[in-house]
Amino acid sequence: MRILALDTATEACSVALLTDDGVIGRWREVGRRHAEEILGMVDATLAEAGLSLGSLDAIAASVGPGSFTGVRICVSVAQGLAFGAGLPVVAITTLEALSLAAVRGGADRVLACLDARMGEVYWGCFRAHPDLGLVAEGDLTVGRVEAVSVPFTGAYQGIGRGFAAYPALAQRTGLVLPAGAGEALPDARQMADLGAIRLRAGHALDPADLKPTYLRDKVAQTEAERAAGKMTES
Repeated sequence: MRILALDTATEACSVALLTDDGVIGRWREVGRRHAEEILGMVDATLAEAGLSLGSLDAIAASVGPGSFTGVRICVSVAQGLAFGAGLPVVAITTLEALSLAAVRGGADRVLACLDARMGEVYWGCFRAHPDLGLVAEGDLTVGRVEAVSVPFTGAYQGIGRGFAAYPALAQRTGLVLPAGAGEALPDARQMADLGAIRLRAGHALDPADLKPTYLRDKVAQTEAERAAGKMTES
């Protein structure tokens, strides 16, 4: 199976290619230069493997949560590549990718957390699954740090840059936090892994059906509020 995975939803920009020979990829923090970097990273990764888009089975795309602009870039690029090559897509969230990294490292239950700015975090809880890689324990959420909790008793491992942004979070929740886990950002390598699992399970999508997972709709609300304000003033 050959899966190309993309992620531009956070400060990191990453591309990975999963084949029967293993996984290759590129990952780097690019600030706000995702749109300038992502296609070059795709080309370089495919060239390293000696493969074309048309020879792949699917594209796994990060759908957020994360930066509003970054999520839109990833969804749009994945759709464009998939339409052009006639490929299905698989949706993967940033919190799932983070959690799978922890699961592959030996964690049984994981709380993944990313900085959502404005004093809030994106977070979700997951547990390891022998066939699916992991499964969610509850909905993905955005909210104040004080609202973060785990749904079940037992040892959870924390992962994600939300812990670096709010250092008191790990102590307040009593989470295990291995060295470096609090600085972690999503990586397309885990997205490729989950993409292959979900493609085998029949969870492929038509590219037109790929939708962002924003959780916070404040950006859209602000546009609507501005339009409403103009109508009120006129």
